[in-house]
Amino acid sequence: MAFITGPLPQRLKLVHGSGAVAFGIKDSGFSFFLLPFYNLVLGVDAGTVGAALATALIVDALVDPLIGHLSDRTYTRWGRRLPWLYIAPIPLALLWTLLWSPPFTGTPGFWDILALAVGVRLLLSACEVPSVSLVPEITDDYDDRTTLFRYRFLSGWLGGLLMMVMAFSVFLPTPEAQLRPDGYAEYGIFGAALMALAVIGSAAGQHGTVARLPAVKPPPFSFKGAFAEIFDAFREKAFLIFAAGGLAIYVAQGMTFSITQYVNLYVWQFSETAFMFYPAVLFLSVVLMFLAVGPLHRMWGKPKSAAIGALVGLGLYFTPHALLLAGWWPETGTTISTSALFVFLIFANTASVISIISATSMVAEIVEAFEERAGKRAEGTFYAGNWLVQKCATGGGILVTSLIVQSIDLAPGTAQADVAPETVRQLVWLYMIASTGLMLAAAYWLGRFPITREQHEARVAARRLREDEREVDPIGDAVRADPDAHTITP
Repeated sequence: MAFITGPLPQRLKLVHGSGAVAFGIKDSGFSFFLLPFYNLVLGVDAGTVGAALATALIVDALVDPLIGHLSDRTYTRWGRRLPWLYIAPIPLALLWTLLWSPPFTGTPGFWDILALAVGVRLLLSACEVPSVSLVPEITDDYDDRTTLFRYRFLSGWLGGLLMMVMAFSVFLPTPEAQLRPDGYAEYGIFGAALMALAVIGSAAGQHGTVARLPAVKPPPFSFKGAFAEIFDAFREKAFLIFAAGGLAIYVAQGMTFSITQYVNLYVWQFSETAFMFYPAVLFLSVVLMFLAVGPLHRMWGKPKSAAIGALVGLGLYFTPHALLLAGWWPETGTTISTSALFVFLIFANTASVISIISATSMVAEIVEAFEERAGKRAEGTFYAGNWLVQKCATGGGILVTSLIVQSIDLAPGTAQADVAPETVRQLVWLYMIASTGLMLAAAYWLGRFPITREQHEARVAARRLREDEREVDPIGDAVRADPDAHTITP
């Protein structure tokens, strides 16, 4: 039985979503600041930093399903998820601080960076996987699950954008400050405190709703049994279809994140002012997603919303690129060029995030399908599987970007004004071709997701009927499950 059977309280939506702030802070730090910090400030070779971060990503992705499985098996009077959310944020905050103030003498090496990155990623997973796994436990309503994910995505983006704004306005306000370690140390301390406050505060705010002893006590843990259950969950047909679509869309997202700096700098010739406004453009697109995704799910359902969002995002994002190649776009670097691009980006990113949030919300419906087949729930395992797909795909997206950059004539350190027009054309063409293939694959597979609203609601109704029957006849139900366990006397 879901913790909430009626409308979701507004307070619960806010406090649950606020836990995703920690994920947004980590994502912003790893995506934008970590490589320059270790490379330009601490003097570590960029290849060494990249290899350490890639290795940490692989280790994290492989361990995530086990974290999800252990979260599913946690058995306390506070439920399955809250103990993780109270304990993990403290060491996470400590390691996040050390990541930006490395406790090593001399220049950090591969193993130093790897140890810190793995620790941060695993502890972040220990917060995020149990937190997101609460969604299908809190409510089994098709639309209310989307509502909770809307608040999670909004909070995650707010956390990441807040850290970006604080970095450029307080901790690293000048080019000179961006080459000194002091600002990064303060950035780490501020982010660590915000991470711990967000996760623990979110857990405390949900405590009265979700803190209850699980209905079934799990059997003793074994690695063999754990991996057998994980593989059994991952072979669920709906999960495999989701994974195919999710892999494509996450690779596209990883490529877009990692290639954005090249595109904005060399293709669109962004000025300093344009770079300052760019986070605001992203934030506005997420606000539009927050307003639009609920009505779209009620009108079209999640699979169709995911597929259409991927296609619309693709079309809007590359319309300016296509017009530029055709010679029909204003001169890049001008106010009119940047302003027009921002308009397209707002709606393109809105559509793309709608596609991603729809795919993420679809995972919640896999829980009931698996329960119908296997007789048990595995929220943590499935959302850890989502993270496994996302992290592997993000690494793949970064790899695609590196191949694109290596294939064009763009020397390291090339000034914005010195890039050759042919190099710009090659960059745009390769980026468009790769993204088009990936987004078409994502739309195809996500649109084929086999669980509709009607099927989900039928499963929920059948489960509630079984639970009502158990409450009416608990002894008879136990005897039917295990005839030798009870003796009934007349």
